[in-house]
Amino acid sequence: MDVMTKAEVDKVEPIALDAKSIRPRDAATLILLDRRGAEFLVLMGRRHARHAFMPGKFVFPGGRTDPADSRIPVATALHPEEQARLIAGVGRTSPARARAIALSAIRETYEEAGLLIGQKGAFATTRRDWRGFAEHGVRPSLEALRFIARAITPPNRVRRFDTRFFSAWREDVAVELPDGGPTNELEELVWLPLAKAREADIPDITRAILEELEKRLVDDPLLRPGGSVPFYRLVRNRFVREIL
Repeated sequence: MDVMTKAEVDKVEPIALDAKSIRPRDAATLILLDRRGAEFLVLMGRRHARHAFMPGKFVFPGGRTDPADSRIPVATALHPEEQARLIAGVGRTSPARARAIALSAIRETYEEAGLLIGQKGAFATTRRDWRGFAEHGVRPSLEALRFIARAITPPNRVRRFDTRFFSAWREDVAVELPDGGPTNELEELVWLPLAKAREADIPDITRAILEELEKRLVDDPLLRPGGSVPFYRLVRNRFVREIL
């Protein structure tokens, strides 16, 4: 299904001055959900105005997958159906890389929002970015993550990411730090109803993913494993939506 033409994408995504095609880097984002009666809330944060990339925009916690993410022990693995969808599709991903991408969503949620997803228990690591889990006695856990969507930034952009969007529940958070995460990248963290989140100052792809998630929650409010995963990418100069 067509979503946007290349010209429409160019209006919202800056083009690299040298117009070279940059290989997209693996990245992950976590959409953390909370239930309030029949309503679903989503955690979003506002990026600092000084940031060169999407300043002032509301976003989900997330960022690039780091090499160290592949070497982090976990309390529980990805659900097999979630791993299968992460591996499938364009540029097939190895199970080890899929695991690293999922772990980067958990790490970024800690760094940017101060929320540690996992199970209480002894955890040790020499990796600096993961020391917070050791300090607070949390073993990272992947079984609660649901693969919600994938999107690849079009070619010839200043930054390109192959982003996997995950979702989890607030109840999967083992420790919630009162002062937020150590990177201080998000200056405001808010829990918004899904409808309000879609009206916030957010990137177009974020709005599209929220709409996808809202539809999925209507059909499956528990977000059981194995749900269909929309995949957004540029094909023949049109930004299209496919299903993994």
